[in-house]
Amino acid sequence: MSENPTTDDFPVNDLPETGTPAAPAKPKATHALALAPVGSPASSVDGFVREFLRELNYGQGVALSTSSVNDQYLALARTVRHYLMARWLETLRRQAETQAKGVAYLSAEYLLGRQLGNALLATGLTEIVEEGLGKCGVDLAALRAQEVEPGLGNGGLGRLAACFIDSLATMSVPCIGYGIRYEYGIFRQTFVEGRQVEQADSWLALGAPWEFPHPEAAQIVTFGGHTEKYTDTDGVERSRWVAGWKVKAIPYNYMVPGYQNGRVNTLRLWRAQATDAFDLKIFNSGDYEEAVRAQTFAENISKVLYPEDSTPQGKELRLQQQYFFVSASIHDFVNSVLPKDFDLHKLPDRIIFQLNDTHPVIGVPELMRVLIDEKKMDWDEAWAITQQCFAYTCHTLLPEALEVWSVDLLGRLLPRHLEIIYRINEEFLERVSERFDGDQLRVSRMSIIAEHPERAVRMAYLATVAGAKVNGVAELHSQLLRDKVLPDFDEFFPGKFTNVTNGVTPRRFVRLANPALSELITDAIGVGWLTDLERLRELEPYAEDEEFRDRFREVKAHNKRRLNRVLVERDGFTVDDSHLLDVMVKRLHEYKRQTLKVLHIVTEYERIISGEVKPADITPRTFIFGAKAAPGYKIAKDIIHLINGVGAVVNNDKRVEGRLKVLFPPNYNVTLAEKVIPAADLSEQISLAGKEASGTGNMKFALNGALTIGTDDGANIEIRELVGDDNFFLFGLLEPEVEALYAKGYVPSSFYESDPSLKRAIDLIAQGAFSDGDRDVFAPVVGNLLYEDRFMALADYRAYIDAQDKVGAAYADTDAWTRSAILNVARSGFFSSDRSMRHYIDRIWHTPPAF
Repeated sequence: MSENPTTDDFPVNDLPETGTPAAPAKPKATHALALAPVGSPASSVDGFVREFLRELNYGQGVALSTSSVNDQYLALARTVRHYLMARWLETLRRQAETQAKGVAYLSAEYLLGRQLGNALLATGLTEIVEEGLGKCGVDLAALRAQEVEPGLGNGGLGRLAACFIDSLATMSVPCIGYGIRYEYGIFRQTFVEGRQVEQADSWLALGAPWEFPHPEAAQIVTFGGHTEKYTDTDGVERSRWVAGWKVKAIPYNYMVPGYQNGRVNTLRLWRAQATDAFDLKIFNSGDYEEAVRAQTFAENISKVLYPEDSTPQGKELRLQQQYFFVSASIHDFVNSVLPKDFDLHKLPDRIIFQLNDTHPVIGVPELMRVLIDEKKMDWDEAWAITQQCFAYTCHTLLPEALEVWSVDLLGRLLPRHLEIIYRINEEFLERVSERFDGDQLRVSRMSIIAEHPERAVRMAYLATVAGAKVNGVAELHSQLLRDKVLPDFDEFFPGKFTNVTNGVTPRRFVRLANPALSELITDAIGVGWLTDLERLRELEPYAEDEEFRDRFREVKAHNKRRLNRVLVERDGFTVDDSHLLDVMVKRLHEYKRQTLKVLHIVTEYERIISGEVKPADITPRTFIFGAKAAPGYKIAKDIIHLINGVGAVVNNDKRVEGRLKVLFPPNYNVTLAEKVIPAADLSEQISLAGKEASGTGNMKFALNGALTIGTDDGANIEIRELVGDDNFFLFGLLEPEVEALYAKGYVPSSFYESDPSLKRAIDLIAQGAFSDGDRDVFAPVVGNLLYEDRFMALADYRAYIDAQDKVGAAYADTDAWTRSAILNVARSGFFSSDRSMRHYIDRIWHTPPAF
């Protein structure tokens, strides 16, 4: 091969943007065996080409002329990861050498998104790779499209975890993320006749080039059995756990690169495997199913994210998952990451385990067990260490979302941990009783063990008692956490509760997702804002610059056209770039109030078909939904069906053609979010006040120039305060008003009876207008709204409709809307996850950068 191949050597191959292998590139000459010298990947075009071909030949075992798109993608991914590996190994070496304090982030999910683009951005290799692939006749865009998004997370919790570990690497803070390597993720969503159907998400089927399996570093996780007392060689009476069965935890490492700073942290995910996977004797006897039973049983633990837990078996599997990954993680850190001679009394100087919601809280008694049973500490010194090594982030205000585990289940699955929890609770309640003069009502309220409706362990209480700090994730959420969810604990532990408002990484959700806007920002204020997002404030004067507003509008139109191309190919949907793009994408849950959004669409539709307004008087809108409902959450699945039913009617009614369109692309994920969010004009953040912890979608939309319509809930409050009332559409009850209405006795049907527009909208649904005349199809949703409506969609309906009318009028003033959109971008720099990490470091972790 020539030292400098030309495009004549490698003619461009027009590859489709799909996930299926396509016809390979056909170079005129065969250069497939030309190789680069052994060494680190070159940072030149020619060096990259040699490394890429080496991976294609010796990694995939194919020549360029016969390679598929998937071969080329895998070779590219490995080539790029080679560039990161030297930095990764150096980061690990320095960390082992300095023993600087770090963060172990424990999270049940990580919603990472595609890795290739982020790796190219972090390394600064994008232009080199694009040019080098072009010389090989390969299209980088096609290889990016080939990548399958990892099925390791679902919603905001997992995306937040991914943002946080990105920021910590970018800020050079030592961090190791721990979680589960789910084989099938949550599920792949499809629609059949408008109803959600769940399919397995086989994200690993075509290869996973970003992971490094290390079976030799497996940890053993034990379950079941019983405990027994014994006297050790020093005459101390101790307990030991005689386990009933064991599971092997295999670590898979992922690199977490900082943004062009040379640091690469680690994400370590665990896969479950049987310790004795195959019984040859039983197999040879002909009982093939029994021969692999142990393997099947063990591997179920890491099969699926959030297994359906409406059955006892599902609950048990979910608890198995939680203990599996925290046990493996704690043992990994204590026995493998720390030096062999490390003094565990100094553990708080070396690590803080951050509990991302209640899922990893079982780690508290697990660390106690390790210190007491395995390391032979006494109780008091182990408890003193444990209380300094954990911090707890609460992500909810909903009582049903604060996990509890029945004593029976815990005792059967983790008997030693239940003993430890009992003792923690006993000693804690003694302190409570002593401080509050034997106030038994308070003691009962604060007990980690709930007595009704069954004896159960309240995991949020355990995390609060054990954690050095407890934080909420927005100012309102943190206040309500102190005042209403855990008020007794706030009083008992003055100073323990704090707030860290969530944030999102601008690298992925501005630079990668919105390159056109990123270029416009850089042209205006220069470089450096990606790691100092508050610099977006420098854009404020440009809101008054006519030329800048024109360019900003063109960026938005460009993003709408880009989204249109994606949705046409992906789902057969079209998006008109002249429409107001009204977007509601988030997990499907009643408190998110997708039903309120549907009622708005039905109201607009009814206004037109009834003749109340002329179609020309309606602001043309395309409504986009994205949401998955948990498989066992029936009313949520019914709401999805209703949205699709409304869309099917509205999109095919000639009377509203060109004015209203409803789109619900299935299987919303990070990859689609990166196209939808930059195109959006209006961000729907309409949860009932006091119910949303924070939200992070609201931040992503504001950073990408969408205006928010929302309640005073979660981080909406901070967004509104920063962007200004004139650039935010506020509606709805305030949190005290919500509580007052609950106390008074909320009767949703009274709002239905008193508001003609609401009545007409609900009646259309009830009469079968969106279900081919079948009144039974959406009767559960109608009944829920009229007689339950626990998140007060009907109470907020009138204020919401009035606010939406203001949205339509505001969008008609193009210049004013653009000015507001620019100010949303300029004033949202606070919502960087880098800022969130600084607040965690200052208020909770005390883990400075380690360069």
